[in-house]
Amino acid sequence: MHELEGAPRVPRPRRGEAEVAEHPEDPEDVRHRPEEHERVTALLGAWALAACSAEETRLVDEHLDACEACAGESLRLRDAAMLLEPRRSLDLDPELRAEVLDGCLARRPARLPVPSWAAPLDAEAARLDALLLDMADDEWLTEVRLRWFDGDTERGHTTTVAGVLDHLRASDGLLARIMSLPDPLSGLPGLDDPDAPDDPVARTLAAWAATAASSDDNGRDARAGWEPWRAQTRALVWAASRTGGRTGERRVPGPAYDAGRLPAVGGAPSLSDLYLDRAFACWVHAGDIAGAVEYPYGPPLPPHLRLLVDLAARRLPGSIAGRRRAGLARSPARLTTAGSPGRTLHLEVEGAGGGDWFIPLDSPVAAVSRTAARGAVAHVALDDVEFCRLAAGRITPDEAAAGAEGDPDIVHDVLAAAASMSRL
Repeated sequence: MHELEGAPRVPRPRRGEAEVAEHPEDPEDVRHRPEEHERVTALLGAWALAACSAEETRLVDEHLDACEACAGESLRLRDAAMLLEPRRSLDLDPELRAEVLDGCLARRPARLPVPSWAAPLDAEAARLDALLLDMADDEWLTEVRLRWFDGDTERGHTTTVAGVLDHLRASDGLLARIMSLPDPLSGLPGLDDPDAPDDPVARTLAAWAATAASSDDNGRDARAGWEPWRAQTRALVWAASRTGGRTGERRVPGPAYDAGRLPAVGGAPSLSDLYLDRAFACWVHAGDIAGAVEYPYGPPLPPHLRLLVDLAARRLPGSIAGRRRAGLARSPARLTTAGSPGRTLHLEVEGAGGGDWFIPLDSPVAAVSRTAARGAVAHVALDDVEFCRLAAGRITPDEAAAGAEGDPDIVHDVLAAAASMSRL
């Protein structure tokens, strides 16, 4: 990241003999100016905390160039000062954007307001955009490790910051097609067939291959995918605003890969869930980027986090059923009457985005009544961000800080099912 203005700079190495010859009085004169040496020694603590005046900072900086003893002490003091300051984001409070928008809309309502189900994508794309804006040129090629689960097997792939944006844009392009927006990958080899599968992995690999070819041909700038990604997310939010809030309830012919992955009726997920799914991915991958460049990155706004947690909780029954069909569940299946949820699990998610969900274990599409909820066979409690990290495959079920009671096999199956919802 760019250095903060006014922060103490790292002392430069002592000049070599040739340079000393050009400035013969620098090293020797310092030894013969004890009053300056004493004054700088007294200022080093304040200098390390960036609390010196401009004149004092210049004095210290010039002295450190010639005094090896003070240069070494300044490094020790600066490192100690960094330990006193907790790591925190250099960005503005993430709630400030929402407060400013609320204030503006209170004065003048939006002609086309952003629906509540598209607001998380709008906010998370803006936060990621701000993170990218603050990055130095060389950080765009920083390696980023992506993680997910295939059944019980943990998978991973290493790409770059630029590669993560290509991945987001390729996957978001499936939603763009549903919203009658241009597909950013249209015409790429392997995807130019209208009947090509709606597979986000295949699309991502095609996007990466195209980027690699472009880089080899003309030295493509690592930042080249930033503006197209930004334009596409803005177009998606704008398209949601044009359709209106109630259309979020509309069932749409979602991408084929979403069959059984998102809550669906007749194989068709709701438009709102497709938008929330992309907001979830944007937040998770922004965290991947921030972690790779060692930049603090907080969770979404509480109302948005609540929507993302709810989406993950509603996906759990389908994931549990899928693991049972694949023979991965530890707890035995039980037959139940039509419309009955059978056994239930109480999922308690703590934090600003949390709540309580009662998960049907034997019939993924059945509603859980109050009577069934009171008879839950197990109880699992997690923090809201921890639950989302598990659902994103960023931690394993064993790493999740979860409190649990009840049938241990069912608890394991539910935590494993949460991790199984992740993908590249």
